[in-house]
Amino acid sequence: MMPSAPYGPPEPHDPADQPAYEGARPTLVRMRRRRRRSLLLGVLLLATAIGVTVSRSGEDPVEAPATTQGGMGHGGGLGAHPEPTGYPSVGAGRFTAADGETPVHGEDGPLRRYRVVVERGTGQDAAAFAARVDAVLTDPRSWIASGELRIQRVADAGAADFTIYLATPVTSERMCAEGGLTTERYTSCRLPGQVIINLARWQEAVPDYGAPLETYRTYVINHEVGHEFGEEHEACPGPGEPAPVMQQQTYGLQGCVANAWPYLDGRRYSGDIVP
Repeated sequence: MMPSAPYGPPEPHDPADQPAYEGARPTLVRMRRRRRRSLLLGVLLLATAIGVTVSRSGEDPVEAPATTQGGMGHGGGLGAHPEPTGYPSVGAGRFTAADGETPVHGEDGPLRRYRVVVERGTGQDAAAFAARVDAVLTDPRSWIASGELRIQRVADAGAADFTIYLATPVTSERMCAEGGLTTERYTSCRLPGQVIINLARWQEAVPDYGAPLETYRTYVINHEVGHEFGEEHEACPGPGEPAPVMQQQTYGLQGCVANAWPYLDGRRYSGDIVP
C-alpha cells in the first residue's frame, strides 16, 4: 500500500517564516509583514482547496498508467486516438465468464484449456463472444492444424491454462500495463495466461484493413492466442502476399494482404521473425 505522502527528510526550515525579534518584541514593520504573509497564505490555501475540489469532481474515474512497451503482444508507438462511439470506453472492471465447456479439439499433443470472460457494462454477451472464440480456435486453419496441440474451453478458472478477456479500452490498457505494455487504449495484448482483446478493435477493426470486421476478429484472436502458444512477431514476406497471422496487422499490412489464419492450404504460413 502506498503511503498517503512520500517519506523523506523534513523540508528545510525557512527563517523568514519565523518572527524577527529585537529583544523581546517584534517591530511594527515586521508585524505588518507577518500579517500580510498570513493573509496571502490564506488566499493561496483557499484557491488551492477550490482547485482540488474542481479537479476531483471532473476527473476520469479510471486513469490508464503511462508505461513503456515490453514483451510480446501489441502496444507502443501510437498517437492519440479518438474516443469510441457506440460502445463504452470503460466498463465495470469485473468480468462474467461464459458457461459450459467444449469437447477437446485437435489430434495430438498437450491439452491447453482456456476460459472466456467479458467485462461487465460493455453490452457484450459472454456466450456469444465465447462462441466466436471457439469457432476460431477449433477451425482446421487455426493452431490445432499442427497436429501437435489440443484445446478445450472450460468454465472453471482453476482448470484453465489461460483466459481470453474482452475488455473496454480503459480496462484493457490497465491490464496490459501491469505487464509493462502500453496499448494507448487502442490495441489488444497478451500477458502470460491472459489474452486481452480490446473492445474497440473488436467493434471497429482498424482503418484501411481491407477486409471485413469478421476477418480482423479472427486475426486478433489467432494472433494473441498465438503469443500464448509461444509464437513471436513476424514480418510481411512481400507486397501482395498474405500477411502472416503473427504480423502486427493492427499497425498496418506493410504491403501484405489481410490474413487471419496461421495455416493456409494445410501448411504453416509465416514470415521472418521480427527481432
